[in-house]
Amino acid sequence: MSRGPVRRPVPPPWQRVPGANYDDPTRLMAPLDLPTVVIEPVTADFSAPVPQRQQEQPKGPSLLRSSGMMAVANLASRVTGFLRQIALAAVLSFGLVNSSYTIANTLPNIVYEFLIGGVLTSVMIPLLVRAQKEDPDGGEAYTRRLVTMAGCALLVATLLAVLAAGPLVSLYMGSATTESANPELTTAFAVLLLPEIFFYGIGALFGAILNSKGRFAAFAWAPVLNNVVMFGVLVVYVLVPGEISLDPVRMGDAKLLVLGVGTTLGIAMQALILLPAIKRAGVSLKPLWGWDPRLSSAGGLALWVVAYVLVGQAGLIVTTRVATGADPGAYAIYSNAWLLLQVPYGVLGVSLLTALMPRMSRAAAENRYDAVVADLSLGSRLSTVFLVPISALLTFFGTEIGLALFSLGAGNAGGGAAKLGTALAWSAFGLLPYAITLLQLRVFYAMTDSRTPTLIMVGIVAVKIPLLLLCPVLLAPQDVVLGLVAANSLSYVVGAVIGQVVIARRLGHVRTREVLATLWRTVLASLVGGGVAWAVGTVVEGWTGTSASAAWLVLLLALAVAGPIMLLVMRLLKVRELDPLWRRLPF
Repeated sequence: MSRGPVRRPVPPPWQRVPGANYDDPTRLMAPLDLPTVVIEPVTADFSAPVPQRQQEQPKGPSLLRSSGMMAVANLASRVTGFLRQIALAAVLSFGLVNSSYTIANTLPNIVYEFLIGGVLTSVMIPLLVRAQKEDPDGGEAYTRRLVTMAGCALLVATLLAVLAAGPLVSLYMGSATTESANPELTTAFAVLLLPEIFFYGIGALFGAILNSKGRFAAFAWAPVLNNVVMFGVLVVYVLVPGEISLDPVRMGDAKLLVLGVGTTLGIAMQALILLPAIKRAGVSLKPLWGWDPRLSSAGGLALWVVAYVLVGQAGLIVTTRVATGADPGAYAIYSNAWLLLQVPYGVLGVSLLTALMPRMSRAAAENRYDAVVADLSLGSRLSTVFLVPISALLTFFGTEIGLALFSLGAGNAGGGAAKLGTALAWSAFGLLPYAITLLQLRVFYAMTDSRTPTLIMVGIVAVKIPLLLLCPVLLAPQDVVLGLVAANSLSYVVGAVIGQVVIARRLGHVRTREVLATLWRTVLASLVGGGVAWAVGTVVEGWTGTSASAAWLVLLLALAVAGPIMLLVMRLLKVRELDPLWRRLPF
């Protein structure tokens, strides 16, 4: 029996090869000759070995187990990182040296946020998964070529950044006075810190390779080593006699070299510690030159990633200029408040996203978009249940957190610890929108679409920049930093809305009602628990006054009061995402 020509299915727009003509009649398959056959009964011998190519892929660890393991690693990473920031504030305070160091570290840190924190890893995982699935060698040659080309590109970009250290500092600082940050000192720090870009990029690529193979532990634990190195650097910094010279700034200054070179060394160790895990995964990193046509697709995706980073940089440049032109130490306070807000996201959000990304990539590669939507809904709801209660506590007790954590040493000079805590409270509402926005971007990366996330980032920055520019107009200089953190958080609220609308138009129903149902229940429970805890804390502060020890007492009481009340209200409101927790309890 013969049938006519059959047309190959046309892939969706985001998977089409640029320049290909999908209306070309030569895309017709050859006629199929399907003979009529009699199907005989089959007797299966289940003891016989299954051919390697026909075996089903072994199921990886469950989402909860993977995210739980990474949550432990990320908890250690974020806690040690946070302790590092406390130690840095205690040693440098929130004054001129800290602001200069923080601004100089802005560019490599933004590379961390966008590359390791998500974009490069998210873009590369789908490409690696597809190569592992389609290539006879399991994607080995493709991986080696990708590492070779990416390593060269990162090396060139890093050298150019170091050579352009002076103009980059001028771009970020503008006409900032030496009362806010020292341009010469910032430039000196930048020369020493910008090499981090190479190690951040290589670390992100190594992490993508490991995650594509279902290996998450090494990448999750690597930042702990960086934080340990930084503790050693700060000890050496304190032991080195003298102070950093400001007039003139000298590149040979011992303290300057210890802080700058030591910080870069920590990032290098964070990347290099992944090499043993890469070797255990059976991945060869031996350079392989030559061009794989699929690297063109990777290059196209990478260009959109670069655009994404540059768009984000525009918002950061405006933030830095406004902060350095307002109050001394404002940018250091802004940066530390944002890093503190990243602690719960890093422990819970990053763990969940890292576990979800390979699943969504495989589902998208197999055109199972219902599974992608299901993972998006699950990730959004779990993020809501975990992050909203934390946001409520940060809002009610931000000032106490700042006093409790940053009053050591020189950290509270000029009331810096209290300002940081207040900034944290003003920005806490953006924690969940930030997590959901990044989850939504992972959906597009899973479909090998890096263009849409860049356009969403354009929308976020378009909202952020006008709000940032209004801060010094509407607020007193000492309050500008509060406006900056609030504007940053509000922009991610807009980003989450934009992302949900775009995904709904792309994939159809995205279960928004499920997420909103979980959201209002969790918000109500968090407000009840946080409100009661705040009332108790107010009474306690009336007895003890305000100090670091009193702040610790208030925080401990707040956790003891708010936690059970939040859980009880969520149980009464039937927040089903907590059902696994209730099943584990003995009552």
